[in-house]
Amino acid sequence: MSLDSIALLTLGTALLCAVLAVVGLRLYATGRERHQALVDRLSDDHGLPRTGRGRRFAGVDRRLRATRLGRGLELRLAATGLNITPGEFFVYLLAVVAGVWLVAQAVLAPFFGPIAAVAAVWAAYAFLNWQRQKRIERFINQLPELSRILANATQAGLALRTALGMAAEELEAPAGEELAKVSDKLAVGHSLDEALDELAARLPSRELVVLVTTLVLSNRAGGTVVGSLRNLTKTLEERKETRREVRTQLSQVVVTAYVVPFLGLGTLLLMDRIAPGAIDRMTATFLGQAAVVVACVLYAAGFFVIRRISKIDV
Repeated sequence: MSLDSIALLTLGTALLCAVLAVVGLRLYATGRERHQALVDRLSDDHGLPRTGRGRRFAGVDRRLRATRLGRGLELRLAATGLNITPGEFFVYLLAVVAGVWLVAQAVLAPFFGPIAAVAAVWAAYAFLNWQRQKRIERFINQLPELSRILANATQAGLALRTALGMAAEELEAPAGEELAKVSDKLAVGHSLDEALDELAARLPSRELVVLVTTLVLSNRAGGTVVGSLRNLTKTLEERKETRREVRTQLSQVVVTAYVVPFLGLGTLLLMDRIAPGAIDRMTATFLGQAAVVVACVLYAAGFFVIRRISKIDV
């Protein structure tokens, strides 16, 4: 083989490798775009409303979702109905914790910085639980209307899957949003039992469990679901009134539980106002720091005890 042939063969091989490299890079870039689009779509399906705004901190969000903490936070946020990703919540929480730490350190004493940071983390998760519980309460209040719609639709001869889709269109949030998720699950091949069980897991309540059990058993046994839903509607209306009366009777106790921790904070601020520098001198010694920690624990224990006493399951 001559030198010219070897040169042409080498040149052709180099060109072929260059073409394959360009094609490979193109396929890699296309695959990454499709992967990111799929991640964004699945993120929306996990409970985030589809809005036009772009998501912030996408890199933090992807890394956080890969951890157990991130997955738990994602489920918690999905149950609250808040339009925020786990990454956004995590970054915002870090910013709030840092701000509260600096404010407590400047206003009270350096010793109160870590305590305020821990209190801020607890308050953030307490806020998520409050949002979740509030959404559950709103969903429970919509259950009688949901049961009535399902009963009317099944009595008219519609299938239960169609009745759930109709209820998702007629009801407002959160029932409409949650039933839309159930309809989406059914549309992609999930069974009715699986879709309803996921709904009961997202928004746990006795009333919803009873409704889901009624629908699942009627779907499996093929019985008359209309009569069961009619009776369930009446029962849910009665439980709704009972829950409202109990909540009204316990409102004063609930307010007391939240006033107790603020009494301690108000006492500290008043003491520092009367004797400037008293908090700094108190937290400068080990006994003073221990007294502050014990006081915080007692105030927290009082809050949880009062909340536990006022918690009555109906």
